[in-house]
Amino acid sequence: MKQCKVFVPFGALGAGISDEAFERGVALGPDIISTDAGSTDSGPYYLGSGRGKYARRAVKRDMERLIQAAHALHIPITVGSAGTCGSDLGVDELAAICQEICGEQGISAKLAKIYTQQAPQYLKEKYRAGRVRALEGAPDITEAVFDECSTIVGLAGAEPFMEALGQGADIVVCGRATDTAVIAAYPLMKGCDAAACWHAAKTAECGGLCTTDPQGGGVFLTIDETGFTVEATAPGSRCTPYSVSAHLLYENADPIRLTEPGVVVDTAASRYTQLENGRVRVEGTRLERTPYTMKLEGASPAGYQTISLVGIRDRGVMQDPLRWLKNLSQYMESALQKMGVPGESYRYELRPYGYNAVYGGPVPEGYVPNELGVMLTVTADTQELATQVAKAFNPYLLHFPVHRDQQLPSFAFPYSPAETERGRLYAFRLYHVAELDDPLEGCRICCETIGKEAGRNE
Repeated sequence: MKQCKVFVPFGALGAGISDEAFERGVALGPDIISTDAGSTDSGPYYLGSGRGKYARRAVKRDMERLIQAAHALHIPITVGSAGTCGSDLGVDELAAICQEICGEQGISAKLAKIYTQQAPQYLKEKYRAGRVRALEGAPDITEAVFDECSTIVGLAGAEPFMEALGQGADIVVCGRATDTAVIAAYPLMKGCDAAACWHAAKTAECGGLCTTDPQGGGVFLTIDETGFTVEATAPGSRCTPYSVSAHLLYENADPIRLTEPGVVVDTAASRYTQLENGRVRVEGTRLERTPYTMKLEGASPAGYQTISLVGIRDRGVMQDPLRWLKNLSQYMESALQKMGVPGESYRYELRPYGYNAVYGGPVPEGYVPNELGVMLTVTADTQELATQVAKAFNPYLLHFPVHRDQQLPSFAFPYSPAETERGRLYAFRLYHVAELDDPLEGCRICCETIGKEAGRNE
């Protein structure tokens, strides 16, 4: 029977794993180690700037573990969505880390870099041909959006990974890819059941999130011709039919059907069976073939921002924080107008943390907070304007009363200066798909030898 064992140590490269969980995953004898390295969960900044979220030291620590283990076992590694957003810069930065590690460890390896950042001109041609469409909830666009985005990435499917592995790559570092593709690719190459490959990959995409201890460590997949088995690697953690099946709800609009490039995974008839030692067996998943599409993610600059934070413990304010915020807003809008600052040139928010800043809805009747942290965010076309507006708020964030006839209260800024410039902001602009004639057309694959024999390009 065709079989493939995949160790997924973490939900994201840089998140870490305990020694015990990692060593057990390695001891189970995987055929490949696969992991995701990013997503758009952390907001548009990382995509727009092309920069990564995780600390370089944390990423290098995790990658060093993977390379050492894979080298000892003579197995490959696949990493998807390098550098959080999967930009070309993210791929190059992770490739450089791999080069460092191999050089330090005296390891020679064939590294494949898969670039999935998209050229605006290429996408404009797709758009003109009617081959770019919005996903549900995404706005209609014009082709100008492609030029306005600072970074656009396409989510690779399994095929680019399969191509790189087929070229003999020991380490595959991919730009933006679907969370499942990075895991499904190798077992698909080995001839395992395609539906099981994709379903297993979805189950393990976030590491231990499909187990009873989501923070505890990784998962181990055994995929074959009829289904797959999943087990936790962290001590004390286990998989259950509930924990495994429930993961279909994660970042998926339909808990039964999962859409991937060229396929739809149908779990309506899937059977989840509890096995000994905290393992779960899954069979009965079906697969539908669909036209091949590549999801697009793009972000563009959206102004500059300055923030201020003030701590308030005034009983009058605590009795009705929303009234205080309303009065302050009205006063400041009038004051800024008198200063000659047009209302359309900036926007601001005042969020009372400790009252309803996170929820944004009504609070329980009679609730009176003990204290508040009120955060001002000012966004404008330039950093200078954002800061000037924030500075105009400064004395009133510090002393504004609930009623005009009251003596001025005193609040407190936790730091000085009170204004913090956050720099350029970004906004998501693309949540669309492009139709492809070839699963490889939206990416570029470059191979090179790193480590002891570095410098040889292929």
